[in-house]
Amino acid sequence: MTAIRPFSALRYDVDRVDLSKVIVPPYDVIAPEERNGFFDRDPHNAIRFELTRDVADEATTDYSEIAETLSAWRSSGVLIRDAAPAYYVLRQRFVAPDGQSLERVGFYGELGLEEYDRGVILPHERTLAGPKADRLKLLRAARANLSSIFMLYEDREDALGGFLRSAFGEPGGPIGQARDDSGVDYELARLVDPEAVRSVAAFLAERSCVIADGHHRYETVLEYRREQRAKAGAVAENAPFESTLAYLANAYAPGSLLLPIHRVVREAPAPSAEGWARGLPGWTCRSLMAAGDARAVSAQASEVLAKEAGRAAFVADNGTGELQIFTRDKPLGDGLVVRILEEEVIGSVFGLSPEDIRNGAVGFPKSAERAARDVRDGSGTVALYLNPLSPDDVFRVTRAGEVMPQKSTFFYPKIPTGMVFRLHESEG
Repeated sequence: MTAIRPFSALRYDVDRVDLSKVIVPPYDVIAPEERNGFFDRDPHNAIRFELTRDVADEATTDYSEIAETLSAWRSSGVLIRDAAPAYYVLRQRFVAPDGQSLERVGFYGELGLEEYDRGVILPHERTLAGPKADRLKLLRAARANLSSIFMLYEDREDALGGFLRSAFGEPGGPIGQARDDSGVDYELARLVDPEAVRSVAAFLAERSCVIADGHHRYETVLEYRREQRAKAGAVAENAPFESTLAYLANAYAPGSLLLPIHRVVREAPAPSAEGWARGLPGWTCRSLMAAGDARAVSAQASEVLAKEAGRAAFVADNGTGELQIFTRDKPLGDGLVVRILEEEVIGSVFGLSPEDIRNGAVGFPKSAERAARDVRDGSGTVALYLNPLSPDDVFRVTRAGEVMPQKSTFFYPKIPTGMVFRLHESEG
């Protein structure tokens, strides 16, 4: 089902640049105020392939400077292209939010494109028109995949783990090492052993994959393919626009974290006890006093929720130091807490519609501590803490052809831009 092939990557010459200074987070998690810092960090920082320095310039740019930059950096030797195709194995070592040291090993490859209705590449969230239009301008200008789609596959027995790790023992060892601002360490190696390459391709050919991050980029490359097919008429199966750059990881490996994205109600007032009870019939509420700062309170909320895993449960925090723990006795079954929260809590208790949520009435902090800080500094009225979803949740929902509510899960660590690039030109 999933067609994943080796390719000849364009990548930084690590003898010319410090990889730690040129990789950047995915474009959609870089805050506007962070752009200048990446632009100024190194003259070859990969943010130049993702964003304009000034947010206001995005509306009018055609990104023509990206093609010029690619050409200039290739001519100067800052970027080099490998002569032979390979899978590019990425090892990430990091400390999880709970303090545990973890490792995730995944790989980059050339992913054959499939429309969603084929059931091969599965989305888990809806997209917006604006970001896709912007990414399409960039792809037309660059004629290259400069950032990767982040895909998850199901490998409960870790059948591919040994093949992927073997890349770090091949002659030459790692071809790149870096550390990002959050302390994640990276090692990159080429996997070229014929048996390993065949085994990886054969394993995934029998399976579908879920998009973890990069829905807008994936739908952009689908649209670009439609454009190019219309221009070309007869199209070769191996035309460069028939595939894209993807990073794939085992959703069930210990280092593949699915973290919760919590909710912060921005302006709607905190409900009274009567308001909670009226809006949540069938739920049980108990209170807990949580002392300390945002970090301490959020840690206590997460600890309480961990004991409620597998149930419909959430914790509400209005910043007063009293946490309210809500649980529902009705079995969760195949339900999703994020969906229940949107309908029964944000909708029924706070009276906010899906349109209100899209217009910013609810914030989606990536950490419990950030959510706790928001309600303590006046950026919100109530924080709603959640347990994470599981890989089973993700595969069950996507295979049923459904999508999850906005910001349902945070896949960690993210995949940076700058480790490898893929050109839309013949190899060699």
